[in-house]
Order: sequence, then C-alpha cells, then structure tokens
Amino acid sequence: MYVADSRASTPATASVEGTARPATAGRYRSTIAPTVLALGTVSLVTDVSSEMVTAVLPLYLVAGLGLSPLGFGLLDGVYNGFSAVVRLAGGHLADRGGGRHKWVAGAGYALSALCKPLLLVAHSLTPIGLILAADRTGKGLRTAPRDALISLSSTPETRGRAFGVHRAMDTAGALLGPLAAFLILRATVDGYDAVFTVSFCVAVLGVLILVLFVPGGGRAGTTASTTASTTASTTARPTLRAALGLLADRDLRRLTVCALLLGLATVSDSFVYLLLQHRLGVPDRWFALLPLGTAAAFLLLAVPLGRLADRWGRWRVFLTGHGALLLAYTLLLTSWHGTALPYAVLALHGTFYAATDGVLMAAASDSVPEALRSSGLALVQTGQAAARFTCSLGFGAAWTLWGDRTALSVSAVALAVCAVYALTLRPLRKAAA
Repeated sequence: MYVADSRASTPATASVEGTARPATAGRYRSTIAPTVLALGTVSLVTDVSSEMVTAVLPLYLVAGLGLSPLGFGLLDGVYNGFSAVVRLAGGHLADRGGGRHKWVAGAGYALSALCKPLLLVAHSLTPIGLILAADRTGKGLRTAPRDALISLSSTPETRGRAFGVHRAMDTAGALLGPLAAFLILRATVDGYDAVFTVSFCVAVLGVLILVLFVPGGGRAGTTASTTASTTASTTARPTLRAALGLLADRDLRRLTVCALLLGLATVSDSFVYLLLQHRLGVPDRWFALLPLGTAAAFLLLAVPLGRLADRWGRWRVFLTGHGALLLAYTLLLTSWHGTALPYAVLALHGTFYAATDGVLMAAASDSVPEALRSSGLALVQTGQAAARFTCSLGFGAAWTLWGDRTALSVSAVALAVCAVYALTLRPLRKAAA
C-alpha cells in the first residue's frame, strides 16, 4: 500500500515550496497544478474532435463502406495500436534537452488534426488505413510527453489524483464528442463529411490552446519527486539506451509486462459498441450515442478512483478495473436482453478506464527518474498499445471465423487468466514519504 502524504505530519502552515501558507491550499495546488489544468483543457477540446470521429467510424466503415469484421479489426488495430511504433520516439524526443515536452506533444496534436479532413476523400481500405496510421502517429508522439508533464507537475503522493483530474477533463470531451456527432448526423444530409469537417476545426482549437496556455518547460510546475527519482535524475541521461535500461528496475518491468498481457485480452471500444448493437438491435442513428455511457462513467469515477489509488494502492485499483471489464464481457455473453443491459455494460466499461488509464501512468511514474520520465512512461504505453493492436486483429479474425459470441468468450477467458497471473507479478514499491 502506498504511504500516506507525509505533509500531514508537518505544521499547518507548511507547504511543498517552503513558503508559509495554509496546508489546505498547498495540498490543493499540489493536486491540481496549473499545468495539469491546462493540459486537461487541451485534452478536453481534442477529445471532442477525436471522439466525434471514433463514434461514427465503426458504423461508417462496416455499414457505409461494407468492411467485414476482419477488415474492421485490421483498421481498428491500426487506429488503436499504431501509436506503439512511435511512442518511444516521442518520449525520447521530449526528454532530450529537458524542455521539449510541450513542443513534441504539440507536433502530435497538430498531426492528428491534419488527418481529420483527409477522411473526406478516402473511401477504401488502404487510404483510410494510412490516414488512421498517421492520426495514431500523432497520438503516439503526444501521449508520453503529455503524461510526463502531468507527472512532473505533481507530488508522488497525489499523482493518482492529478491524473484523475486530467482524465476527467479528457473524458468530458469524450462525452461531448459522440453527442456532437449524433446531432450533426441528424441535422445534415452528408452527415459523415460534416462530422469530419467539424472535427478538424475543433482539433485546431486544441492545438492553439496548447501553444498559448501550456508551460513550455519539461519540468514546469514540478513540486516534488520520489526519493529514487530525485537521486537517479542527477545521473540519468536521456538516451535510448538509458530508456530501455529502465526495464532493469523490477517494478517497472513487472508493470510493463502486466500492461502488455492484460492488453492482449482487452477488446477495443469499437467492438464493444458493435457487440451491444448486435445484441440489442440498436438502430444506426443511435449508435453514435453508445460511447456516451462509457464516457459518463469514466468522467464520474476518474477523480474518486485516482484518489483511491493514492490511498489504497495503485496496483490494486488497476487490477480491480480489469475485474470490471471482465464483468462487462460476462454480461454481453449472458442471455439477458433487458433494457438495463447497455447501461450496465457501458458503466462497467467506463469504470475500467477510470481505474486503469491514469492510474497506470501514476504507478509507472514512481519507478522512473525525472530525466527519463517521458521515455519511461512511453515504455509502458508501447507495450500496452502493441498488445491492444494484436487483440484487435485477433478479435476481428475470430469474429469473422467463429462469430462474435465465441470471439468474446475467448477474450473473457484470456482476460481472467492474465489477471490472475498479474497478481503474482504485482509491483510493491511504495511512494516515498
């Protein structure tokens, strides 16, 4: 279990910076740093853009362009896993020089924005695949530098809360994106083209907010670091060899292996929504609203589960989140067709993300020195993204060959086995007081 915030034993006027101020205000600032809020705003706006596309993409590809589940699985794997190829590069570029986190992240956001209007002219598998690969390249470039900025702007004892606040703001955008796509589809004749156009305009706004309001320094807003990180950062150099050498740390290595194994059994969001539509016969015009259930649960639970991870233990919360996902799979496999089924499945799906997304990055930050923070987080993200890419391909192929029910059954069994094995690899490092 993680050690409680040591500042609780200091005088009421003490603070991290050493300036006399009320302890409550000091804790609030350390929990929600300005950098975290600024990055949360960027993510909120950007997620409105990206989730507009994500909400309609499965239906556009399967119903509009007539792709098979295997073809969609290939594209979905590209969309969710191609970023694994460039995450290490993005993390390395951000660490080099110490102050490039903002600009590497900005390049990633800009690249993804430029891909949105290209979907207007792509109508076959190959060009759409290339566009989605470029879009995910942008995501791969920006994710590790962004998460490194959040980690470096927070104390070790409050990283779970900081990531929870960011993910909650990010998910607010994910909640608004599908709703915007739904309204555009109902209000326009060429609905898909209108969705892609509006998505591009919103993505550009996100890039502008990043440039204008996010601090440029890689360590802007840093208030404290773990004892191990502080010591290691005085000697660590941001080289690719040093980044890969981080896996010599037992806890980080175990965390990376567990994220990879569990990712191999994590069915992508798009397939979950397609399964729900297939089970319940959801009309096409309502399909874009399904992600709202996931986003709403994620938004409500991201901060509470982040706080719980700081107190109860990040690894425990992480594995509990996968338990919620396994329960969602089980509900999809039952014969239950009640009206509460979609609400229950989507609530569990959102709980899974709230308990794993930011919590995993907070846990990984404890084992990575500041000088290699972006590269270290990219290692974990790369393993997870590559695993989910493989899962999308495998699930699409299994659905095509054996049907959706058998494919989901295999994934559920694999998730249960990987979760049990992850219990034996559990990292036990405590945050330094």
